[in-house]
This record gives sequence, structure tokens and C-alpha cells, in this order.
Amino acid sequence: MNKFPSQREVVDATLQGTVKAAQNFLNWTNDRLFLSHGPYKIISIHIAQEIADMKNAPEIFIDATISDIMRCSLPDRGAYTSYMEKKKIRQGRFSITLDERFEHKNNEDSVSKVIISVRNGVRNPKLEYSNDIEVICKMLDCETSLEYGIFSFYSDLSQNARKKLEKRVPELVKSFDEVVEKFPSLKATFMSSEIQRIEDSGEWLAGCYIIEHK
Repeated sequence: MNKFPSQREVVDATLQGTVKAAQNFLNWTNDRLFLSHGPYKIISIHIAQEIADMKNAPEIFIDATISDIMRCSLPDRGAYTSYMEKKKIRQGRFSITLDERFEHKNNEDSVSKVIISVRNGVRNPKLEYSNDIEVICKMLDCETSLEYGIFSFYSDLSQNARKKLEKRVPELVKSFDEVVEKFPSLKATFMSSEIQRIEDSGEWLAGCYIIEHK
């Protein structure tokens, strides 16, 4: 079994993947369009590639279902349905799931460690983002193999925006904190790239909101 990468390595790779996605999309569109004009999966693929390039890369799955993640992380693999009902977790998908890397005996023995939700064009607090945070919290708020979750996002603004990112991002983080505070067993931290400013265009950044056990 390979050594699982540290949280800092995963977060750094997630941020770097988002930054590369932004830079590449700008280049692909002849420096005309910010990444928010493209599909979010561009970011997911870039993040996955950055994580795959790690020395001790975990298994990486794109668009894993919540039921599969719960089945691969609960001590009783058959209890995921009742757990989801108890926690009121609806079926859905996570952009990226990281599992332990080892020689499998069958297709049912995966062990999930990290869940990553990827969002594009995040500028203001919205219910859909808070819902993402809440689902991460519910999935972590029990005895599972999941170590932490990441709400990863890309944000950009045109040069005409009245409220800049340096003011918007703290408001976003505050709205996320309000959700995590409802779960006494969990805590959260925020990391981001530097705000990148492009003359006559606007500004952008990559952010990671990390939720983990206290």
C-alpha cells in the first residue's frame, strides 16, 4: 500500500491545478475569456492531473457518486443507504474522490479518503454552495475512512465590478463557516492563490475551503 499524500500536498495540487486551468483557458481563447466562461470539468481534469503527478499519488475518480463514496468509507459497507437516509443526504456526485492506492482483490474493496467539490465562477454566497459544504460535513460527521473534504472554487471578476475579490472572498468564507459551525466535531480552514490581476480585463483566484475533524 502506498503512503497517502499529506493534506497540504493535496491542497497545493488542487490550487495549482485550478491556476493552470485558468491560465490554459485564457491561452486557448487568445487571452479573451476568463475560465468562468468554460465548463467546470476543465478544472477537475487539471486538478486530477496535478494530483496524479505526485510521488505517492492516490487513486483518483472523477464524478464519483455519493453512494459509492459512502459504501467505500463506512465500516459497514452495507449501511450506506440507511446512513444517507438518516443524515438526509441525497444521491449526487463529487467532482473528485481520492482513494487509497493498493492491490485490489475485487472491485468492491476501495477505501475513500478525500472528497473534493469543484465549482466554477464562484463570486457571491449562494445556497447551492452552502449545500455543497453541508453535504461534505454530513459525510465527515461519522465514523468513516474519510479524512477531510475540500470545496474548491475558481472566481473571477471583470474590471468593472464594484466589489473586488479581496472583499467578496471573506464573505464567501463566512457563509461557509456558518454551515460548518453546525457540526461540533468539524473545523475548517481556507487557502487560496494570490489574486491575479490582468490589465484591462479583471482579476481571478483559486480557493480551497478545507473541512476536517477537530
